[in-house]
Amino acid sequence: MIAYKTEKINNAICFFAQEVYKFRKQYLPQTLLYKFLSYLDFSSIEKLGKPALELEYRAYKNGPVPVGIYNNREGYQTDCFKFEKRSANRFVVISTKDANLDYFSEFEIETMNYLIDKYIKNNLDIKQIIDNICEDSHNEIKAWKVAYDRKKNSRIDYSDTFGEIDKKESNKLSIQEERFLIYHSFKNKSLCS
Repeated sequence: MIAYKTEKINNAICFFAQEVYKFRKQYLPQTLLYKFLSYLDFSSIEKLGKPALELEYRAYKNGPVPVGIYNNREGYQTDCFKFEKRSANRFVVISTKDANLDYFSEFEIETMNYLIDKYIKNNLDIKQIIDNICEDSHNEIKAWKVAYDRKKNSRIDYSDTFGEIDKKESNKLSIQEERFLIYHSFKNKSLCS
């Protein structure tokens, strides 16, 4: 449903990797990347009614994890970044060129920059940053909590961002909820049906 979805995802990963390296002179740890991507998607759902990247997430102990990226991180490489294995289950992301921000809306760029400002431009070490963003994701990403409480490691449903949206009367829906229902309806329909 997102035009240039693959390019957008790749450039989001590249952006976060290049910004972390620019400000910290360290490569982006995979856990931090997963939290950045989840914040981008779930912030977009909350504010605009649709995800920025449409990644599929699972509710793991440390917060939302985009499973498609997580499951393919070994050898995951594009023209603008690569995952590099550092130990058994430890990977970092290295940007190999500048991200192309033309794929993103103004809101998405502001959100990505906000995340860098909040978590990277400080005097904490990377482990403290990861601990903070994991804890924040537990408190701020509602859909993670619903999925995790339902069953650990279960799939996160974007609609859980809005609580029991399916039980609300249409005149009680927020603009974001209305937009989400429209997005969800189009996403689940085939163009050929």
